[in-house]
Amino acid sequence: MSVSSATGPAPAITASGLSKSYGDKVVLDGIDLRIPQGTVFAMLGPNGAGKTTTVQILSTLIPADSGEARVAGHDVARDPDAVRAAIGVTGQFSAVDNLLTAEENLILMADLHHLGRREGRRRAAALLRRFDLAEVAAKTVTTFSGGMRRKLDLAMTLVGDPRVIFLDEPTTGLDPRSRRIMWEIIQGLVADDGVTIFLTTQYLDEADQLADRVALLDHGKLIAEGTPEELKRRIPGSHIRLRFPDAGGLESAAALFGSATRDSEALTLHIPGDGSISDLRAVLDVLDDASIEAEALTVHTPDLDDVFLTLTGHPQPKENAR
Repeated sequence: MSVSSATGPAPAITASGLSKSYGDKVVLDGIDLRIPQGTVFAMLGPNGAGKTTTVQILSTLIPADSGEARVAGHDVARDPDAVRAAIGVTGQFSAVDNLLTAEENLILMADLHHLGRREGRRRAAALLRRFDLAEVAAKTVTTFSGGMRRKLDLAMTLVGDPRVIFLDEPTTGLDPRSRRIMWEIIQGLVADDGVTIFLTTQYLDEADQLADRVALLDHGKLIAEGTPEELKRRIPGSHIRLRFPDAGGLESAAALFGSATRDSEALTLHIPGDGSISDLRAVLDVLDDASIEAEALTVHTPDLDDVFLTLTGHPQPKENAR
């Protein structure tokens, strides 16, 4: 299946029929990708679905068994050096050197990118300021918190000025505040620098917050794709929840909505809907016309957790089993 339409910005990443197996185990089963420049693309899936394998192939770390892929305009198999020059990769585990200072880690990366001494120090200083690490530039990484280490790890990825960045579960193990800081940094990379982000994550709220488009990978196949809102609309379960002050109000309201379900103990009524403003307005108009007042109202809509649990984790059909 295709991820994204053929219109819009030129693609930063494309793939066609990308497959990978280890012995009899099929890890990727012919996936197609088309990811526009300057966007955040999130790939979600259960453990073992093939997310990290996809990142490894696209970042030239391992070869695909079949299929083609291009990153930043370069063929992954035929021109891996050009791909590597255009990308940055931040893995699940921090790649910083604990025995070096923050500044030394960045200068080491500058040396690996063959930057001159002056340019390397200039870029290191700029990244330390950008990631709020200037005050700890001379401290060894062993003294850093998890959030600081992840910020430094991402800063090191940016030394080479990549146009495409692969973030493989970048906020694993971070506390909520550090995760939010990382989100802001990622959003800034896209908004300010026009960088393309390929994100894998186990945190569904992270994908919901950051991604322009989301794809679900399961058993090596892409099974769903769209914006977070498009995917959530595919899942039933939206409803309006009304709570009433007494049983009489509940009974009167229940008589007006034939498809509603009631909870007599909680004095609540659940009315199916699509979660839209027009749907909510229609329910309130019915209550107003009948002079019935609810004590509280909440709108419940499926989130990406519901999408993930509904669409993934099902057994493979026998004909597809390897």
